[in-house]
Amino acid sequence: MTAHQDAALGDVRVLDLTGPMGQYCTKLLADLGADVIRVEPPEGSPARRVGPFWHDEPDPNKSLSFFYFNTNKRSVTCNLVSRDGQALFRRLVPTADVVVSDLAPGELDRLGLAYHHLVELRPDIIVTSITGFGEWGVHAGYLAPDIVGVAMSGVMWLAGYPDAPPVQPPGTQGYVSASIQAAQGTLMALYHRDVTGQGQLVEVSMQEALSLSQETAMQFWDMQKVLRKRTGDEHRLPGIGTYACRDGYVFSMVGVPGFGAPWSVLCDWMAEEGMAEDLTEPAYQELFANLNMRELTRLAADPAALQERLALFRHVDEVLERFFLSKGKQELYEEGQARRLLIGPVNSPKDLAENKQLNARGYFVDVPHPELGTDVRYPGSPYRLSETPWRVRRRPPLLGEHNLEVYHGELGIPKEELATLAAAGAV
Repeated sequence: MTAHQDAALGDVRVLDLTGPMGQYCTKLLADLGADVIRVEPPEGSPARRVGPFWHDEPDPNKSLSFFYFNTNKRSVTCNLVSRDGQALFRRLVPTADVVVSDLAPGELDRLGLAYHHLVELRPDIIVTSITGFGEWGVHAGYLAPDIVGVAMSGVMWLAGYPDAPPVQPPGTQGYVSASIQAAQGTLMALYHRDVTGQGQLVEVSMQEALSLSQETAMQFWDMQKVLRKRTGDEHRLPGIGTYACRDGYVFSMVGVPGFGAPWSVLCDWMAEEGMAEDLTEPAYQELFANLNMRELTRLAADPAALQERLALFRHVDEVLERFFLSKGKQELYEEGQARRLLIGPVNSPKDLAENKQLNARGYFVDVPHPELGTDVRYPGSPYRLSETPWRVRRRPPLLGEHNLEVYHGELGIPKEELATLAAAGAV
């Protein structure tokens, strides 16, 4: 085991049995210094077959998704379906502090590798199980790719436009949400073990993890029997929502009561630029002065007054759209910041890669990939720890790259025995 004494988890070893759903959990642990060993079938984890690929060359060692989610890990192959492979894995368990799996409910038990089996090999072991719907319950056996998680959790109901069906949020937000909760649970279990000496089972449901992401949607139904709906980029109030500008889009939260400068400040800016049109007239100045929670609550209970105000809101929004279209998103952002207006650029990946603030802080990390003949630039840390730093120490592992290092060098298994296991398909 390679210890990283200056890292938060430098004395922790993790056996990683995850695929796409749980690999971000083990990345978070690895980047904090844990010695994470990916235990993969001989053909490689399904996560290695997720595109896009380096230079569009499909290869288990060139998945860009796998690159990101597997920094700092090592890889050994082990066929857990075979008896020899299961026996080999059991030899690894006493050296580990944590086992993380996203296998289907009951699968570890069927393989003889569930928590109640592993505590016989190491009494203080921590086993983290990440599944779609949890280890038990009426839906426990359901298949749960990411799209099912975001649908069954209610998150998809809120994603998209009000006049169209729900849409899947981009990326794999279900997998990431489940992994974040699993990492937190694992860290709490490690702390508990440090205090009491006791290991435990950490059990995470993707549906439950995602349900935390609905803001107040469930509370709206529980308390008011109101079903929140998709809003897309609908501007329910002027100055709130996504707006087109000269070179892309900005997101504006101007006029939200209690946040940032009020609408009158934006109107003054527009007037300075000669683009306020008729918004400086008394009727609109009164409207801006009364954009507060009390007035909005009153309007919600008075349909006639609300309709009158909505006509004014639509006109204000049209004038604002023309103003935003006349400017670039960086100008709107910087000038808005100077005036305490909540206006932010909708950044593209290119914008982020070139972002002055991110680059000034050294956010991006160039990681050597000798087999590719170049460095690959990675997103940086999700947090910064001054005493126990987050760090990318190595690129993601090639399939089975550390078989000899772990099995022979650390477990002491003779090379001849490893060759026999390989011939039998166990590694």
